[in-house]
Amino acid sequence: MPSSLSGRMAGVTQLPEPPGFPVDRRAVLRLAGGGVLAVAAVGALSACTREHAPELPDPLLAQEESARTDAVSAQAAIATNPDKAGALQTIATQRGAHADALRAEIDRAIGTYGDGTVPSKRVAPPTPTVPVPPPSVTQLRASLSQAQRSAGELATQLSGYRAGLLGSISAACATQAGVLLA
Repeated sequence: MPSSLSGRMAGVTQLPEPPGFPVDRRAVLRLAGGGVLAVAAVGALSACTREHAPELPDPLLAQEESARTDAVSAQAAIATNPDKAGALQTIATQRGAHADALRAEIDRAIGTYGDGTVPSKRVAPPTPTVPVPPPSVTQLRASLSQAQRSAGELATQLSGYRAGLLGSISAACATQAGVLLA
């Protein structure tokens, strides 16, 4: 050591190194991993405590109810309109098929558990009552026209299979009201 440096060092007291752990790569990674786990745990706990907004009912439920009501109405109208029995039976059959297709899609969207049971949020299919007195052909035509408009409007708001299903139902209702009951 040079003499000038040793002279300067002679009057200075050196402080001891602070106690602690040496920080190496592994220690930094352990700290970072622990921080990530802590953040994930806080996020999971806060997600469990939030109140979830109730789910809206499936928009196809109203369409299914309309189809089942039209099917029952068309079947009942056969008694008072025997001259249109063939057309009314066709409408009853087709609207029943519409209701069944809509129910299948509603059930598919809800899903099933692994053991084959369905979730508790499943809504039972509506059971329409037979109208007394049976509707006239004019009333049934009006109901089918309303079903056509409703299905068509909903089809523009949905996508994929559901939109196609509703578009098909809308077209069928237009044919039933405009051709079969004309």
